[in-house]
Amino acid sequence: MASEKILNAKREVVSEITDKIKNSESVILFQYQGLTVSDLSELRNNLRDAEAEVKVYKNTLLKRALDDLNLSLDGFLEGPNAVLFGKNLLEPIKVIAEFAKTHDKLDIRVGIISGEKADLDVIKEYASIPSREGLLTMLAGGMMQYVRDLSIGLNLYAEQLENK
Repeated sequence: MASEKILNAKREVVSEITDKIKNSESVILFQYQGLTVSDLSELRNNLRDAEAEVKVYKNTLLKRALDDLNLSLDGFLEGPNAVLFGKNLLEPIKVIAEFAKTHDKLDIRVGIISGEKADLDVIKEYASIPSREGLLTMLAGGMMQYVRDLSIGLNLYAEQLENK
């Protein structure tokens, strides 16, 4: 039977996982088997810029934390898994999806986005959304089209008034 010290340490880890999931907008569960240490270091550095972190926990402790939050990821908690915790919603998803494109050993399995379970298709949809700057550029470009059309119309109207 496990000692009280070991049980308390496990409870602390479960509590840590629960807190990290609660405080994260995006949580991604992925398999990392086959990646080199330098690949994982590169991924961690890229995620650090996106205010996210990667942790590796025992699947049993992760399952207990998910049970405490009434979330079920059964079927995904097998084998060596790592968990990405992102404070932002989109940036960590974009970083790991881009990294998975260049590193075929990384296998994104499932996620929790804003407290709800998200399958691989939903994660891919989020990854395809342009960045905030890209969206603002698109908005400005669309708005400039109307201003340009208005200025052309006003110019034509002014020329028409001059010719009368």
